[in-house]
Amino acid sequence: MVNISTSSFLFVLVLIVALVFSLNLSSKNLSSTTNKMAEDWKNAKSVYDFTVKDIKGEDVSLEKYKGCVLIIVNVASKCGYTSKHYKELVELDEKYRDKGLKILGFPCNQFGGQEPGNADNICSFTAKQNVKFDIFEKVDVNGNDAHPLWKYLKSKQGGLLIDSIKWNFTKFIVDKNGQPVERHAANVSPLGLEKNLEKYF
Repeated sequence: MVNISTSSFLFVLVLIVALVFSLNLSSKNLSSTTNKMAEDWKNAKSVYDFTVKDIKGEDVSLEKYKGCVLIIVNVASKCGYTSKHYKELVELDEKYRDKGLKILGFPCNQFGGQEPGNADNICSFTAKQNVKFDIFEKVDVNGNDAHPLWKYLKSKQGGLLIDSIKWNFTKFIVDKNGQPVERHAANVSPLGLEKNLEKYF
């Protein structure tokens, strides 16, 4: 039988308590950091405070769009609205690009699984739609894992009854100062936004 002295036992006990305390503190710090990152969108002053990833996975600061009018829209390739909305978004892009319109498309698979593809699939699909506007990495727009930009957009322009995005092709208009000024549901066609857009150029 191994004989452990009282002092040795106390020393080991103190080490264990110190280790447990240290691990608990690290866990709290990590949790605090994670929560801080998740909550940063609440302190944003405009969309220019956000960085997103483009469809190729590269970081893009939305500061690059300063001075432009934006349409930020969640897109999908297999939705009933897809054909009409992509066609009209392309038309808007071609008509108003020189006036300073920028369209930012965010693929999302949260509605009926209608954007199931990977980045290559999405690029191939949008190329066939003659899309020249910017397409970004697939994101969630609802729930705890929603991209911070989309949490911010929803907080600034709430929806009917609830703020959650209801379906594919929900469209936010952002003015030249980076402020979300309008929100339009999926059943509002992109060309139906022309009169609204004209106010912000």
